[in-house]
Amino acid sequence: MKIRKELWFGFSLMGLVVAAIVVLTPWGNLTNGHLGLIMLALIVVAIMLGFPTAFTLMGMGVAFAWLAYRSVDPDTAVRQVLDLMVQRSYGVMSNDVLIAVPLFVFMGYLVERAALIERLFKSLHLSLARVPGSLAVATIATCALFATATGIVGAVVTLMGLLALPAMLRAGYDVKIAAGSITAGGCLGIMIPPSVLLIVYGATAGVSVVQLYAGAFFPGFMLAGLYVLYVILVAKWKPHLMPPLPEEERRVPLSAAAQALAQRGRHALLVLTRSFAAVPGVSRGALAGQWVVTLLPAVAIVGSLVLMQRAATAPVAQIETAGLIAAGGAVAADIAEASSEASTGVGQPPAEDEEPAEAGAKADAPKEAGAAPAVEAAQPVVEEAGQERRPTPTWYWVTLAIGVTLLLAIYARWTWERMEVFKRLLTSFFPLAMLILAVLGSIVFGLATPTEAAAVGAFGGIILAAAYRYVERWRATPVGPGRSGAAIGGTLRELGGILKESSFLTAKTSAMVCWLFIGSAIFSAAFALLGGQEIVERWVLSLDLTPLQFLILSQIIIFLLGWPLEWTEIIVIFMPIFIPLLVHFDVDPLFFGLLVALNLQTAFLSPPVAMSAFYLKGVSPPHVTLNQIFAGMMPFMGIQVIAIFLLYAFPQIGLWLPSVLYGN
Repeated sequence: MKIRKELWFGFSLMGLVVAAIVVLTPWGNLTNGHLGLIMLALIVVAIMLGFPTAFTLMGMGVAFAWLAYRSVDPDTAVRQVLDLMVQRSYGVMSNDVLIAVPLFVFMGYLVERAALIERLFKSLHLSLARVPGSLAVATIATCALFATATGIVGAVVTLMGLLALPAMLRAGYDVKIAAGSITAGGCLGIMIPPSVLLIVYGATAGVSVVQLYAGAFFPGFMLAGLYVLYVILVAKWKPHLMPPLPEEERRVPLSAAAQALAQRGRHALLVLTRSFAAVPGVSRGALAGQWVVTLLPAVAIVGSLVLMQRAATAPVAQIETAGLIAAGGAVAADIAEASSEASTGVGQPPAEDEEPAEAGAKADAPKEAGAAPAVEAAQPVVEEAGQERRPTPTWYWVTLAIGVTLLLAIYARWTWERMEVFKRLLTSFFPLAMLILAVLGSIVFGLATPTEAAAVGAFGGIILAAAYRYVERWRATPVGPGRSGAAIGGTLRELGGILKESSFLTAKTSAMVCWLFIGSAIFSAAFALLGGQEIVERWVLSLDLTPLQFLILSQIIIFLLGWPLEWTEIIVIFMPIFIPLLVHFDVDPLFFGLLVALNLQTAFLSPPVAMSAFYLKGVSPPHVTLNQIFAGMMPFMGIQVIAIFLLYAFPQIGLWLPSVLYGN
């Protein structure tokens, strides 16, 4: 019965689209522009019927492009259509931005299979045990971090459905809350870099992927923070929906050295300070290890504050560019004169408002200076301004106060149990965090292109997978002389299987993206040939909208399209229609892309498509129904709408970091 309701909903939408075509199309005065709009409507119907998106786009594009060319010259229509297909396909193949897609996808699949996410979820759960709704909060936090390592929504939702859903159901969590936390958290990969959606949008709209990544940081984590805030408030308001964990489940087994030291006191830092030299029953190496773990938070926080202070107060290097400007002007004058004489055989006369003598003096001035001085003048001169450091800004003192407060809070409750939880975080959270920082930091700070950083990330994913598989193998191998060799052999066999499976899945996902791009390129070309883009632009401009009204209208359309269509189809089909209108309304394509990315998460959270719900249903127990999953997603979908309005009201949430880093 549920399937029938979903089918009726889909057929009703298709019926509305077909009825609109039949009623609104002027069949007696049909133009190419109307054919373009019919093509746009038919592609939506075809995708909803289940036809493959990429090949449907290509088929529709070829058929309607032939109609467009046939209306001009029937004899050459076929050849022109074939030329169009070749040119558009080559344009996609030569787009080097898309190389980052398979590399990031490959990194994500490797991280997923590195036996890392299960450890991460358990360690985060233990560290957040006293927070209301701790399991749901840990689920969203794990999803956010996993989404930062991979932009694959299906992988995140499926894996967290296997790990977190049984744990939450055993703890007595409401099915709707549990399902909503997993599906909403899994969709964060659409927004948080390295998002495949941002790469596809950047390639479609001609926007820098680097700037999109920088702009998506704060909106993505703002959305994750709103999810966590909602879960905590619901857990405080209705504790029966998310019961707190029993005390015995919050306990962490201590190591032998920690147990011996815990007998001297519960507070780890005080015990280590009193037992600095030696402790009976604890080796010096074990004691030194406890000290290293204890001091790591202080080293990390103090080191970060020192680096931030040095960066904030570094002297400004003043670059003298007068020589560059003069040399550039001379070179430009020579090039202009040479090209002018080559094209006409004689020099062009001076402008009417310029005296011939002055023009000749200006032309001869660089030549009189000689080539060598001109080259020397072209070198920029850096003046250090006496090496005086800038005054410390106010924001740094605020950050310093937060850092000191955090440090005091950590060590005030630094018990042996918390130290063991921190050790678990060291082996699960921090390796993945370092990989993410290395990849995204190199992109955002301009040290590498997205493609280069993705290649480094894929290599780092291989290392992580090998390291964690080796640890698992080593623990599972019986103690003996050949323990390490057996662990290495087993690790190599498992790593070969991981690489094979990850490569196959990467090729499958990348092929889908590339075929979608080729299909959308052909489709958009046919749409433009028929004049459909012109009709849409005229209609939008006739509404006489303000920029804010245009943004609201476009986002409402995208929000509604997210119900029957997936984000890939919306990006490749409808973004080429919206992008040309941005210039007229003076809308930054970067800001528009952030709004679109935030909005397009509805494609995974909105029924009847709601792919994240189907991913979760595929791995959930039989008693968890699809309707319960849908109901659990609705509050998080409302939070997403709130996040969109926050980004509307405060655009600097997304534009501040790109403006600071790149001066836009």
